[in-house]
Amino acid sequence: MLTIGKLAAAGEISPDALRYYEAEGLLAPTTRTASGYRLYGEDALRRVRFIQHAQACGFTLAEIRELLQLRQTDKACCNDVRQRAIEKRLQLAAKIRSMQSMSAALDRLIAECADGSQSVDDCPIMAALEQIDGGAEPAR
Repeated sequence: MLTIGKLAAAGEISPDALRYYEAEGLLAPTTRTASGYRLYGEDALRRVRFIQHAQACGFTLAEIRELLQLRQTDKACCNDVRQRAIEKRLQLAAKIRSMQSMSAALDRLIAECADGSQSVDDCPIMAALEQIDGGAEPAR
């Protein structure tokens, strides 16, 4: 059995993060001592690492909870997990396109402000950001 401190150290995560995972229903102590200390089984470290890897792939805690619940579902199969991974990849691709658009918009604004010696009131970037008619094509 691992205390929260030992589990946190083994998982390279803070005890507060473990408590948050517990509050979010992602992790539960196996038992508690008479004085109320959380004790975790060996599978807890595997679960913490699963959560960390899923987060690194862009899954939200709610989506991670769904993935973990699939293990408890008799009719779930690998394709259910695959579909969620495909959906996440599509979401990430959309975010990447959006961020690339934002970056291009900033590139245009930066190029318009070649003379950095102007006052802030005369700054083309500030003027473009203040436009109401959308002439500077704000990033979406």
